[in-house]
Amino acid sequence: MPATGPAATRLAAIPGYVNIVALSFARPDMTYAGALELGGTGLQYPYDGRVLKGAVALLRQRQPGTRIILSIGGSAYPAWHRLNADAVARLVGDLGLDGIDIDFEPAEPGCRTEGGRIRCASDRDFADIVSRLRRVLPRPAIIAVAGWSVAAFGEGPWIDAQPRSRYTGMMLNLLRGPAAADIDLVSIMAYEAGPSFKPWEAFQAYRAVWRGPLALGFHVPPQRQPNEPVHTQSFIADMTARVRQDPAGGVMLYSLSAMPPGQITPDNPDARTAAAAICRTLQLPGCGKPLP
Repeated sequence: MPATGPAATRLAAIPGYVNIVALSFARPDMTYAGALELGGTGLQYPYDGRVLKGAVALLRQRQPGTRIILSIGGSAYPAWHRLNADAVARLVGDLGLDGIDIDFEPAEPGCRTEGGRIRCASDRDFADIVSRLRRVLPRPAIIAVAGWSVAAFGEGPWIDAQPRSRYTGMMLNLLRGPAAADIDLVSIMAYEAGPSFKPWEAFQAYRAVWRGPLALGFHVPPQRQPNEPVHTQSFIADMTARVRQDPAGGVMLYSLSAMPPGQITPDNPDARTAAAAICRTLQLPGCGKPLP
């Protein structure tokens, strides 16, 4: 049933160890006239904008250290060529959010290797998206960027890292270019890359070009494609322990609302058990409180 008010939403009940919450997904080409009317924004919550704004405020009251951002794009909303940056900024402001997450997933990034360096047809567009959104959302607003699993592979020690895909190296020029100064957080979508992909290898490759906050991402449900390895509870804990050794490392979990098929077990975790394992491994307070 739809939430009848802010206190009835799952958003308002998220525990404090989840210290960045991304609301997903909004359209880059959104229409937003104001008055918390979400109809043209792409957001699909079972309640209206006023309840969503109230839930954001209640979560912030309950968990003052939590930051709430708006995820834009994703696979469902690819129309970045019609980016309405002003509408994005108005929506962020009206909802009382702390910033945005850019999930730019072009169907064909056009990446190729020239002289040992990767160049992508999408490089200029990616940098322009970041810069345009930073202009309308000056700091302290957060701008996070979600990176493809293999998007830091393809050069140097990772020139032959597997798997190879059209997204190999797609993030490299963004992260070593001037637009990187506008970014506050990078999260790696370290999933849906097949059995040869090694998440920790991806973290190391990203770290070689990005010195800021870097989150290694896991997917719940754990299996969406044939032959996709399951991120078991023990695997997530092991990867989290490695990330913990990095002073600017973190973990991202996508998503907090999805449920895996079948019975919930340590080998088939849901978001609650995965989040608890991450919390305990990072030695954060309040791990006994489950996700709503």
